[in-house]
Amino acid sequence: MTNRPGVANQAAASAHPQTVDELLTAVLARQKGPDPSHLVATSVFWIHHGTRLSGGDTTYLNQYVLVRLGDVFGACAFESGEIAPDICRDASGSPLAKPLREAPLPVRIAALDAYLAHALPHRTAPEAEPVRLPAGAPEIRAKARDAAIAGLLDIAGGAKVALIGVVNPLVAAIRERGGDPLPCDFNLRRTQWGDAVTDDMSEVLEAADAVVATGMTLSNGTFDTILSRCRARDVPLVIYAQTGSAVARAFLGAGVTAVCAEPFPFSQFSAEPTTLYRYRTLGGT
Repeated sequence: MTNRPGVANQAAASAHPQTVDELLTAVLARQKGPDPSHLVATSVFWIHHGTRLSGGDTTYLNQYVLVRLGDVFGACAFESGEIAPDICRDASGSPLAKPLREAPLPVRIAALDAYLAHALPHRTAPEAEPVRLPAGAPEIRAKARDAAIAGLLDIAGGAKVALIGVVNPLVAAIRERGGDPLPCDFNLRRTQWGDAVTDDMSEVLEAADAVVATGMTLSNGTFDTILSRCRARDVPLVIYAQTGSAVARAFLGAGVTAVCAEPFPFSQFSAEPTTLYRYRTLGGT
């Protein structure tokens, strides 16, 4: 039997990864596209910002590290103090393979996100459903965004929906679809309406009929656990991703049933119309 060049790589590229490390290994082995050592991280930068929505009592404090690769951006949220500012100086202009191999986890995720978005931008992905968010105040845009996320849930009335990474408008959007939110967050203790928020992820994963998780689970290392548990329980998993939107997309059909991808620049950084992209597995949520 004659071996044809590239057949093994094509088969590997079409295979679903089971963990983030598997995906990263495949990228570094050139199984998901071009050699990352031949691509340049044009710029690496970070953003600190705070938001308090009208009528709420929670101030959301977020930090993002961004990696630009040509005409796309990769993004990853991180906890305060997790990485130092000099990462931007050290990684900017470097071959993309360098942060993929050596950088702290949030930078690796942002670089991986940039690589996968470069290989297939959301705006040209044939399976992506563009959703236009309206111009307006943060409250208007957040409500539209979270309705788009909740719209990926196909649930019966009263279904328990684990929400890992709590955003108050998303709690409301799940309730509007008839779901019973089970909020889980490492930094928030109560929702805007007084619901208790647990920091025990296993508690909500075992009780849930469906799971919605934010992309920040990629940066704090909990994504693989959530993915594995949802696969084992055959529970639908929806990922809302500013962090790692193209990374989350890579797991469609491998435990992730739907993704609401919001590449940079995010909705909270603009008052003008912006676009997010929804993906669903065939026959999934």
